[in-house]
Amino acid sequence: MSERRACQAVEQHRSTQRYRAKERDDEKELVETMHELAHQYPRYGHRRICALLQRAGWRVNKKRVQR
Repeated sequence: MSERRACQAVEQHRSTQRYRAKERDDEKELVETMHELAHQYPRYGHRRICALLQRAGWRVNKKRVQR
């Protein structure tokens, strides 16, 4: 079955099927920093961890930290 017909059958745009997420260059460093903060402050939630990251100069929002 062609891609066009398959997408038409499930009512999905073909551009959605071809989308590839772009990974950030500093992804591993960000995750390590988040883990360090979570271990340092175990009672902090994702919003407060996000605030600490932003104060440290990271450009990140609370939804990304929550994930």
